[in-house]
Amino acid sequence: MARAAGLRRAGPRALQLAPPPPLQLLLLLLLPPPLPARALRPPDAHLHHPGRRGPHLWQETLPSSLASASAAQETSQPVRGPRTPRCGVPDPPDGLGARNRQKRFVLSGGRWEKTDLTYRILRFPWQLVREQVRQTVAEALQVWSEVTPLTFTEVLEGRADIMIDFTRYWHGDNLPFDGPGGILAHAFFPKTHREGDVHFDYDETWTVGDNQGTDFLQVAAHEFGHMLGLQHTTAAKALMSPFYTFRYPLSLSPDDRRGIQYLYGQPRQAPTSRPPVLSPQAGVDTNEIAPLEPETLPDACEVSFDAVSTIRGELFFFKAGFVWRLRRGQLQPGYPALASRHWQGLPSPVDAAFEDAQGHIWFFQGAQYWVYDGEKPVLGPAPLSELGLLGSPVHAALVWGPEKNKIYFFRGGDYWRFHPSIRRVDSPIPRRATDWRGVPSEIDAAFQDADGYAYFLQGRHYWKFDPVKVKALEGFPRLVGPDFFDCTEPANTF
Repeated sequence: MARAAGLRRAGPRALQLAPPPPLQLLLLLLLPPPLPARALRPPDAHLHHPGRRGPHLWQETLPSSLASASAAQETSQPVRGPRTPRCGVPDPPDGLGARNRQKRFVLSGGRWEKTDLTYRILRFPWQLVREQVRQTVAEALQVWSEVTPLTFTEVLEGRADIMIDFTRYWHGDNLPFDGPGGILAHAFFPKTHREGDVHFDYDETWTVGDNQGTDFLQVAAHEFGHMLGLQHTTAAKALMSPFYTFRYPLSLSPDDRRGIQYLYGQPRQAPTSRPPVLSPQAGVDTNEIAPLEPETLPDACEVSFDAVSTIRGELFFFKAGFVWRLRRGQLQPGYPALASRHWQGLPSPVDAAFEDAQGHIWFFQGAQYWVYDGEKPVLGPAPLSELGLLGSPVHAALVWGPEKNKIYFFRGGDYWRFHPSIRRVDSPIPRRATDWRGVPSEIDAAFQDADGYAYFLQGRHYWKFDPVKVKALEGFPRLVGPDFFDCTEPANTF
């Protein structure tokens, strides 16, 4: 039985008055109940959970008039504890109604009247290299262009149809950001006063392919969906769902595809007849994915790799002009591909590769080396003698240490310590590779994983090297193919 205020049961026969409550309690009973916390926010406040990690909010927003309406609606609801983080864009009035159960995608009411759009990136986040941001933006837009007639072309100056910016707090559109956590980004729909504007919070921990921060690829692709005219959907696992989930590989759900094709139609049909494929001329980069017959592509389960390197947090395996790209241990679609697809003018094959602390990517072949800033060549070919190395070539390059600030070159049974900042090795006189206990003296490739372990490849086998015990782990060598490419492990034969 619920107790009445100020009363308590003394026994089965009588009710006795409880002692008078303290003065503070009487005052609280006489005061009106406090307003819910959300009611104290200004009418245009965004809905967010500052500092919350785990599943992030998408937090895209509409022009301020609609954002205010959303906030006003929230203040009228009672507070019932933490709720699942979700986007700040208000759902349409009938967005979850019965008439949308068959057609789940929801439109903003606007669309671009042209299909060839330009875009420009005004400012960049500090955590990512510029080329990585540009490449990720292109990938996020390609998600939509692959299923529609839309095309997107980057421009470097002037006004573009789509203006992309990384900014902080108040930034001129009446929709301020809030620092790390909470609001991640917002975009404006077509046919609004700021159509094409897409803003990202500069203070987020932006990453690519890494759930330790906020994945820029997924957030950007979602925002570009709004920019093209799509609202949120209730369909599960849709890119336009209001709830952010780290998921790779990035792809559109059937619901996303139906929505964008409702606005812009199917992609243009490719010509029925194709010109004959010409063999690449010497020194001319086709920039296409493997223009060879499928049966001639190298098989990752059968080859010994020329080089392996961790680049922008992803693992690249090189062999005879081709590259395999692994993201979080998963081989990405479209690979193997020509390495020149990413690095125009790259020689074939490469002997070794590594990425330095400044984000520059170094490649070695024979007595020469090349340096790229992302996909842009900045140096090379240049002679290895400039680096203090006598003779050639470099067989493997390893980025090593918790700060990833130690570079080692391997050749035969020797190795050198290299300093990218001054572009010189410690000494032209090498050390013996036997310092790396348990690792074969001659290796083909080497790389370090995110946990600090080093991997050394020789032929189709690899050794895993413990940075604490400073020796190869027990149980190695193992085969590269089954462990990295899900190849069938060969049966034991005697």
